[in-house]
Amino acid sequence: MDKMNLHLIDRSNYLKGLFITAKLDRQLTQPEKDILKNFSDKLGFAQDFYEETVNSLLSNKYLLEEPIIFSDPKIAKSFVIDAIKLACCNDLITVDEIDWLKKTASLNGIESIFIDKEISNYKNAEKLNSLGNFALFSII
Repeated sequence: MDKMNLHLIDRSNYLKGLFITAKLDRQLTQPEKDILKNFSDKLGFAQDFYEETVNSLLSNKYLLEEPIIFSDPKIAKSFVIDAIKLACCNDLITVDEIDWLKKTASLNGIESIFIDKEISNYKNAEKLNSLGNFALFSII
């Protein structure tokens, strides 16, 4: 499955979900910006779209924090894993981020224990060495 086979709505929702995840802790660090840029590029979004969204992210009242529903369980699981990596990249994952990820997971048929396990796995693993080491990139 490449980005052309990944439906536009799933690509949009994936990036939107990552933006929401980054926004939930009310701070936007450089590692988060780098990860968001990497996804924006890989998913085929324009540079100016990325820049405008990042620059207004924390104050954007129109980016609703509704849970995301994906068309395929494999994409949803990939999203949850990648969103956890994004949330943890600043060494802090908040209750708001965890709750939102659990709601999104639940709507996509993923048990909340999966979230807890992935957070634990990530915290116990070596820090992310490469921006290319994300779940979605292995399926697109």
